[in-house]
Amino acid sequence: MNNKNRYMPLIMAVCVIVGIMIGTFYANHFSGNRLNIINSGSNKLNNLLHIVDDQYVDTVNVNDLVEKAMPKILAELDPHSVYIPAKEAEMASDDLKGSFYGIGIEFVINNDTIQVQNVIAGGPAQKAGMLAGDKIVKIDGKPFVGKDCTTEEAMHKLKGPDKSTVKVSVKRYGSNEEYTMSITRGEVKVRSIFATYMLNENTGYIRVKNFGENTYAEMLVALAELSQEGFENLVIDLRDNTGGYLEAAVQMANEFLPKNRLIVYTEGRKSARQNYKSDGRGSYQKMPMVVLINENSASASEIFAGAMQDNDRATIVGRRSFGKGLVQQQIAFPDGSMVRLTIARYYTPSGRCIQKPYSAGDNQNYEKDIADRYQHGEFFSKDSIHHEGPAYHTISGRTVYGGGGITPDIFIAEDTTNVTSYYRTAVMTGLVMQFAYTYTDENRLKLNSFKEMQELADHLVKQNTVDKFATYADKHGLQRRNLMIQRSHSLLETFINSRIIYNILDEDAWMEYLNLTDKTIKAALEVFKKQ
Repeated sequence: MNNKNRYMPLIMAVCVIVGIMIGTFYANHFSGNRLNIINSGSNKLNNLLHIVDDQYVDTVNVNDLVEKAMPKILAELDPHSVYIPAKEAEMASDDLKGSFYGIGIEFVINNDTIQVQNVIAGGPAQKAGMLAGDKIVKIDGKPFVGKDCTTEEAMHKLKGPDKSTVKVSVKRYGSNEEYTMSITRGEVKVRSIFATYMLNENTGYIRVKNFGENTYAEMLVALAELSQEGFENLVIDLRDNTGGYLEAAVQMANEFLPKNRLIVYTEGRKSARQNYKSDGRGSYQKMPMVVLINENSASASEIFAGAMQDNDRATIVGRRSFGKGLVQQQIAFPDGSMVRLTIARYYTPSGRCIQKPYSAGDNQNYEKDIADRYQHGEFFSKDSIHHEGPAYHTISGRTVYGGGGITPDIFIAEDTTNVTSYYRTAVMTGLVMQFAYTYTDENRLKLNSFKEMQELADHLVKQNTVDKFATYADKHGLQRRNLMIQRSHSLLETFINSRIIYNILDEDAWMEYLNLTDKTIKAALEVFKKQ
């Protein structure tokens, strides 16, 4: 028997299993139009499954086949219909929940080791004495480094039930000693909104990280804080916000729109059109607004930005957004796994579907779309943006386009003027991050005396951190290139100092520092001057 014939029963078995799973899925989750693939027309698939089970030459692990088949079948539909195994399902939802139970750290995997980026203030890890920059080398007494050290597995081991305990061993810069701490897991708050502050004497700023369960409530708190500061203009930053819950975006948009304005509508083959309109109860219906977006702003971010643009409610500043106009329904299976199935498309008030083109089953080209935009020059010139489909019009008659994201009203090119190969290598290899951790640990006593972002930033400028980094990098394999360092000095200084500020203060201070030299922020402030 040749190899092709040998594996044919296995291939047929996978097809059978997928058919059964899809049939069961529709039968269990849709009333009125129940679909039972196995019993429609023929029992051939069901019979074949029994034949394979009874007669196939080797033992077939049906559960394993299902796990492997589900992602592949969903990938044939669209890029956003996905299968999430049981062990990853809880983690996949945590970012959009208001909280979860764990130890309270943010980390990256660097050189097959967990590197702690941030220890959440007041969380279990901070109480146990963990510091930003620590390298986690053991969990519950067992080494956790090497190829098995993945983000998914790390989160699986560090999260757990409330009041459960995990032992974590860490190494710190300058010491080979292992510090072992017993951490009692607790509730870790997940914020959607951070860096709420005044950009100037009358302009408030709010950064929205994603659209989760508590986004609207956090937004109201942020607006109340800015009201205490007397803000008259508002910048809402949705850059790098990959989305979340449609309902959260609708709630937020409602706060800024007059009564009976269309925010978004959804429609699908089996989903009747549903309109989401403002109710007129929003407290900030007339405040001048700017919304910031970029190529990583997606889904719910685009719903909000599209609603503001089509209703002529805010000026959109930045670069063209990602282009995700598909609505997913999250449906759980009894074993804890789930599917996120696309059930509809969403449309902005003018009728735009901003979903960028895709070919079913060709996720590779879809995923490299952003890289292609960069190569085609779109990050540097608005004229390079290619619009799919017809033109649409805002309430005032301005022309807007769909078929591939939200195009900003004011385009901000990416500035690569001072980017050198030295800078790219320093960033891509993680050397800047490593140096920031090292510098923080070596100078923690002094740095901890600074409680405000600006005073810490002023201190770091005097420390010539770029030169210190160049010496550090040279010892770690990145040859010193003085001319390139000079050219990229401002970029290196901003990156290095921002990470030190992040380590010592928090995410809010980090964002505020980066905004000091951000051209998109400066463009937003210019909008208000012209109004």
